[in-house]
Amino acid sequence: MSVNNCYHCGADCGKKPIEFNNKYFCCNGCKTVYEILNTNELTCYYDLESSPGTIPSDIKGKYNYLENEEIIEKLLEFNDSETSVVEFYIPNIHCSSCIWVLENLSKLNKGVTISMVNFPKKLLRITFKNKRTNLKELVELITSIGYEPYISLEDADSKTNKVDKTLIYQVSIAAFAFGNIMLLSFPEYFEVDEFWLEKYKHLFRLLMFTMALPVVFYSAKDYFISAYKGLKHRMLNIDVPIALGISVLFIRSSIEIFLDIGSGFFDSLAGLVFFLLLGKFFQQKTYNFLSFERDYKSYFPIAVSLVLNDKETNIQVKDIKKGDRLLIRNEELIPVDGILINGNAAIDYSFVTGESVPVIKKSGEKLFAGGKQTAGAIEMEVISSIEQSYLTQLWSNDVFNKSNEKTIKNITDSISRFFTIAILLIAFFGGVFWYFYNVDMLFNVVTAVLIIACPCALALSAPFAFGNILRIFGYKKFYLKNSETIENISKIDTIIFDKTGTITSSDKTQLTYFGTELTDTEKSGLKSVLRASNHPLSRSLYEYLDVDSLNEKPSIFIEILGKGIEATINNDIFKIGASSFVEAKIVAVNETSIYIKINNDFKGYFLFKNSYREGTKEVFEKLGEHYNLVILSGDNDGEKEYLEELLPKNTRFQFNQKPEDKLEFIKKLQEKNNKVMMIGDGLNDAGALAQSNVGIAISEDVNVFSPACDAILDAKLFNKLPEFLTLSRKTISIIKASFVLSFCYNVVGLYFALTGMLTPVVAAILMPLSSITIVVFVTILTNWVSKKL
Repeated sequence: MSVNNCYHCGADCGKKPIEFNNKYFCCNGCKTVYEILNTNELTCYYDLESSPGTIPSDIKGKYNYLENEEIIEKLLEFNDSETSVVEFYIPNIHCSSCIWVLENLSKLNKGVTISMVNFPKKLLRITFKNKRTNLKELVELITSIGYEPYISLEDADSKTNKVDKTLIYQVSIAAFAFGNIMLLSFPEYFEVDEFWLEKYKHLFRLLMFTMALPVVFYSAKDYFISAYKGLKHRMLNIDVPIALGISVLFIRSSIEIFLDIGSGFFDSLAGLVFFLLLGKFFQQKTYNFLSFERDYKSYFPIAVSLVLNDKETNIQVKDIKKGDRLLIRNEELIPVDGILINGNAAIDYSFVTGESVPVIKKSGEKLFAGGKQTAGAIEMEVISSIEQSYLTQLWSNDVFNKSNEKTIKNITDSISRFFTIAILLIAFFGGVFWYFYNVDMLFNVVTAVLIIACPCALALSAPFAFGNILRIFGYKKFYLKNSETIENISKIDTIIFDKTGTITSSDKTQLTYFGTELTDTEKSGLKSVLRASNHPLSRSLYEYLDVDSLNEKPSIFIEILGKGIEATINNDIFKIGASSFVEAKIVAVNETSIYIKINNDFKGYFLFKNSYREGTKEVFEKLGEHYNLVILSGDNDGEKEYLEELLPKNTRFQFNQKPEDKLEFIKKLQEKNNKVMMIGDGLNDAGALAQSNVGIAISEDVNVFSPACDAILDAKLFNKLPEFLTLSRKTISIIKASFVLSFCYNVVGLYFALTGMLTPVVAAILMPLSSITIVVFVTILTNWVSKKL
């Protein structure tokens, strides 16, 4: 490549080229892309064609079908005039380097805004700008750097991924070879001195060698690949000792056969790989079972309003069908794709695309699941039902992850790395000892040590314990975003409660009106305005008014969180909310109330007598034994005296708090190193839920789902909150106990291996058994401690 041409894109570098690594670049962007690929050893990208940085000729034209609008529409999950979202199944994702380069696609293509990898499912989710790039260019890009996506047009509607049966084939081949090599080894085991056996023993040995080849180079290839990738990135992962053990067995056995000094250990080799893969298969099946129950059986307790024959009923999202007509209120999440029927739609798609600028939609235009309505109530017709797992995926979006603290997971990874170093050192010094003491035992001892002390059991304890407890919580209607939430709950020392809609129950609230009597027309207009709001007090008042809503929708609807609503309907201007918001004199001092002003004429106010959730006193008493408790409410302090009698003496009270005040209050506690849990209704409390270490949204009969929260609790189970928190702490204790058990197992195993009392094949059987033991241990214990729920 000439100095005048950029090494990456081939463009003219100009008079001042940027030099890096003895190569020249036209700009820092091209240099950065080269650094990304070079760091991750993906510079084969530049060997694909003589003009590096361009799409290879064998790829050109392959994806022309991705210019077809009908095909594009089937593949895209989200698409408006500005932004699109697509998800691909990438079978070649296999290590941290793959994740790193795929999550930095924005540096390879400026049209990409976000790219995220779901490693367990091998999924790549890309958000991109339609004006800067397109689907075809993206597919060509990721294919050119070695990550060709699996695209099945037949499966486009169902988004079904291709089932990978590689592990089944690997286990089957290892089992076949193990059985047959054992049979061929019997004559030499018994040392029978017989003419025909002596005549054909070389053939038998050659057959054993032949059958061992697919075992080593196919069945065991993942161990070698993983070990190689780890060593390449200067990391000792848990597959390094396994790969060493298999290599030692194969090389030593091959040498014995070809030098005619013995029959080798091919039976032990095949048995080793077979039992390792069998344990891996069991682990995979068990974890997939737990994940399946988590994703598809633990439905979120969120609902949406179904409009049928001009009547509204609440149904669960999972029961939505194509053709249903839904009412989406202000600040409510759109759960399914649909067509806008009426209303002013300003959709915030930040939960999907990361951008918070509302997209204006007109009647007849398509609305996508995951958007949040921000301009009053709208009605939409469902065009496709939804798998609940879509909301799980949205909820688990890495964009909303908060904690960068060290977790059980990365502590486990760290222990595994140090453990691997220790294993290699023990094997080395054990080999040195046996070399001088009894060289015949050297091979068996070193191999047994490398296999028996594999830290697989240690690495499995946390994911299986967390997976099982997530499943149990789901059955009990306490829905956690991810396993890190359990660990974060165990560290909490301060719990903050919102009042309205959290510790109060909206279905038992008593309402009384004071002021000028409202006409039926005014009541209908008021109800039409309240219909668009999702605030707990608005919903209570909406249900209380015994008139029908107007057929007209508000032409203007502005809801200011923590203050009130201003709306225009039929040329009448409504202001509803706090006394300060409607500019009225405070009448109901220290009482929860909604003030009404119509056309600048103050009408009166509705007084709320809150009914507190069943078991509130007991819940606070139990929590007060372990946590600092705070009531952080936007309401006035009218019920402070009652709450002081109802709740423990150490409870702290803060009233008249705006949403931004709540967020700042939590920040100040965190600056003092407090670990804060916020429990709210998911609406006014969205910022506080996001800021807290753990945010829990209480769900009643409306859609309060917010990706910013870490957990959702069914309101009917509010009195179970102390038990849920206790169970989270016990789960961490179980994981630590499993660490101890795994450590003890390895100490005992190493003793027998170093003393020469353990053969490699027995070690191969015991190693996966130890992993299975850990799985059974954490599963039984988590099930046992959860029985009290």
